[in-house]
Amino acid sequence: MKGSPRPAPRSAPTPASSAPRAAWSLPPTVIYFLLLGTAIVVYFPALGGQFLWDDSGHVTRADLQSWAGLGRIWFEFGATQQYYPVLHSAFWLEHLLWGDAVMPYHLLNVALHAGVAFLFGLTLRRLALPGAWLAAALFLLHPVCVESVAWISEQKNTLSAVFYLGAALAYLRFDRDRRPAQYALATGLFLLALLTKTVTASLPAALLVVFSWKKGKLDWRRDVLPLLPWFAIGATMGLITAHFERVLIGAQGADFALGFATRAMLAGRVAWFYLGKLLWPSPLLFVYPRWTLDSAAAGQWLFLAAALLALGFLIFLARRGRRGPLAAGLLFAGTLFPVLGFFNVFPFVFSYVADHFQYLPSLGGFALVAAGAATAARTFPGATRVAAGFVLLLLGVLTWRQSGIYRSATTLYEATLQENPDAWLAHHNLAIILANTGHPDAAIPHVEAVIRLRPNYAPAENNLGDDLLRLDRATEAMPHFSRALELQPDYAVARCNLGVALAMLGRNAEAIPHFQEALRLNPAYGEAELNWGLALMLTNRFAEAVPHFEQAIRLDPTSAYFQLTYGRALAGANQTGAAVPHLETAVHLDPNSAEAETEFAAALTRLGRPTEAAVHNQRARALQSEAR
Repeated sequence: MKGSPRPAPRSAPTPASSAPRAAWSLPPTVIYFLLLGTAIVVYFPALGGQFLWDDSGHVTRADLQSWAGLGRIWFEFGATQQYYPVLHSAFWLEHLLWGDAVMPYHLLNVALHAGVAFLFGLTLRRLALPGAWLAAALFLLHPVCVESVAWISEQKNTLSAVFYLGAALAYLRFDRDRRPAQYALATGLFLLALLTKTVTASLPAALLVVFSWKKGKLDWRRDVLPLLPWFAIGATMGLITAHFERVLIGAQGADFALGFATRAMLAGRVAWFYLGKLLWPSPLLFVYPRWTLDSAAAGQWLFLAAALLALGFLIFLARRGRRGPLAAGLLFAGTLFPVLGFFNVFPFVFSYVADHFQYLPSLGGFALVAAGAATAARTFPGATRVAAGFVLLLLGVLTWRQSGIYRSATTLYEATLQENPDAWLAHHNLAIILANTGHPDAAIPHVEAVIRLRPNYAPAENNLGDDLLRLDRATEAMPHFSRALELQPDYAVARCNLGVALAMLGRNAEAIPHFQEALRLNPAYGEAELNWGLALMLTNRFAEAVPHFEQAIRLDPTSAYFQLTYGRALAGANQTGAAVPHLETAVHLDPNSAEAETEFAAALTRLGRPTEAAVHNQRARALQSEAR
């Protein structure tokens, strides 16, 4: 009837509902647990792994484990290695829950990785991109992700990616219904991502790339304007991180003295390197060779030229209606931008590339490949499924094998040196492990390799001297400490070690000024306090020595070595009664120390407590037997 109300037209299917529903027939929770179970299988060799290289700088240290320490994480710049307060708050909570037990950290990282894959699949479905769950599976199983998942420090990658994709999903909902609550949620998740790792600052640019791909053009008021605050926040956090990289972590100096032309040349090579590792993930190394850059060499510009040609070709395709490859390329290169070479990041000291740098950037590549496979499946369904299954199986096997390398620091560095014998960082870290496990003689060749590969590296000179000290070769050690101080005059550790060498040669009076200077350079240096006390005691100035021992223990009350050394000094000064509490504490702090058990047993014997002494002597013998 004319003028009568008309029923509202039926709404068209939303993009998500028009996508294939085979995988989505499973509840989301089931899909996540399928991803998680698969991840646990392929990462199983790493689950019992040890703490690696700088994990000690991320897993919450003793002085930050209190509520006051949590406050310092948020409000004291420099309290943590980088200003990532959400990351370090997560580590704080994890330490509260399970302390230094390593496996829970690994399991959590695997669970987060599965969560990233799950959110990645949901995001692609929200965008109605075919092959969403194939893309998620490719990401889940690709071995280039192993460094981010099997290395506990890289929880910054897995956790920030969860917030990153969560923010993307929330923003896509906001873009659909323009509800302020969705914008607030998306902004909150974006802030959490930034405060976990600032590489996530690329998200607003990534969203604009997605909108341009979907619509063919951007609308200023609808698409760009709401994201301007995100760009401002991201830029601010990026500047803060860049400052800390330079000032606190040391991303400055001769190793970073690259002109703009050289950095542009480097960017082209870095981008092709990462793309190559996605397509052919072998070999994957913890430390890749550090390229020698020469902007005068025409051949080194070919990488940048090829990248520009590839960009031109992608633009050509986009203008003819195939915008997907250009969007994937921009997402890949844009998310990589912070590590392409235009900004200083500390790992550039030993390599310009690292697998964990492309954890987020790889998402665009996986989305493109999966969409291509889904398109091919319409014409060749059987062959495409077989090929996809084979690729996923192969990637899973490669990830299982690669994750086994991360079961200990020793296996990690040894595997690195097999492929890259000039990796000075691997030599350096392996030498430290060998020295600290009682094998300074085996450490020396690795330290000598570091000095050969990096001649003016003060820590290597110091470490060589330290290894010689452990072998009672103090005279040979002294020139290396002197060389370390020549290279780095404010090097408190080398100054202290020079004092130790002098004390070992019986020159205690000469050693004391070096301990004083080490403490002037680093007032919280407990070992310098301890060694100063020992030097005073050996010159019969025991009353002066006691405050230094006590200060050393105040600086680090959890150090079994400090407690043992102070107890041994007291016992040596015929103050056995005063020594016993410190020796007992040393045994409790390090129950695997045969040396502490032996010293404690000897002190108990002198106090006329043979029954107790026998127990500790027996434990000392058992520990010595295990060590053999």
